[in-house]
Amino acid sequence: MEFLSYLISGISLGSVYAIIALGYTMVYGIAKMLNFAHGDVIMVGGYISLTAMLSMNLPPIVAVLLAMVVCTVLGVIIEGLAYKPLRSAPSLAVLITAIGVSYFLQNSALLVWGANPKSYTPVIEGAMKIFDGKLSISYISLLTMASCIVIMIVLTLFINKTQLGKAMRACSEDKGAAMLMGINVNRTISVTFAIGSALAAIAGVLLCSSYTSLMPTTGSMPGIKAFTAAVFGGIGSIPGAFLGGILLGIIESMAKAYISTQLANSIVFAVLILTLLIRPAGLLGKYVPEKV
Repeated sequence: MEFLSYLISGISLGSVYAIIALGYTMVYGIAKMLNFAHGDVIMVGGYISLTAMLSMNLPPIVAVLLAMVVCTVLGVIIEGLAYKPLRSAPSLAVLITAIGVSYFLQNSALLVWGANPKSYTPVIEGAMKIFDGKLSISYISLLTMASCIVIMIVLTLFINKTQLGKAMRACSEDKGAAMLMGINVNRTISVTFAIGSALAAIAGVLLCSSYTSLMPTTGSMPGIKAFTAAVFGGIGSIPGAFLGGILLGIIESMAKAYISTQLANSIVFAVLILTLLIRPAGLLGKYVPEKV
């Protein structure tokens, strides 16, 4: 039963990584940039939902929706002010800007909410017991896994079936050709950031509900691990982000349970390195030769 418990815990953690990684992979797949401030949008979503539940006495579902709205607006503002002017800039300039935005969000949260960790009230409490009470699965774990699956299905249908989703795929293939076909590339990229930021808000609520602690740096390590998951699965691939997140969560959970809690992070990144040595494009990624 212990193994099953660790497995469920790993899938739950991996589901959070997968939701965050979906935001990373969408932005990279379409805008071809790495938004390293994405992890801090998670933290903002956590703080907004916590403030809504404690200070405004709003129901959890309303608090989550409010966090999604705020993070969506924040994502669009970040894209418009920080990234849009750098469309044709070198990738290094965009990367440095993303790191700057990350520190700006962390320090802003420090000024608004303070440095002390805050106890987060889970959006749902309790646990389901099975096998005559030998195995306990928290409702937040079930909610996290269900949310990840639903988001994955909805996002896949959105990308493949809607006109905006097809515009995103066109921008991902060739922005110049998409523009010639009448697609508003800037609007498409802004919508991509908005969707990614809304997913970050959901991930922030689920993450904080599982670990019940929140501080200005809460999103940093999950953000890095989710980026790792996106690369692991094949960055730019939505199924790859999902698979990479789940596998990464399972590996981390098993490493903590059977090897060492101190070495768990090292093992996670070591697995990533080994995978990329064998498959440089990730598990589900496709190698595309660079045109010269």
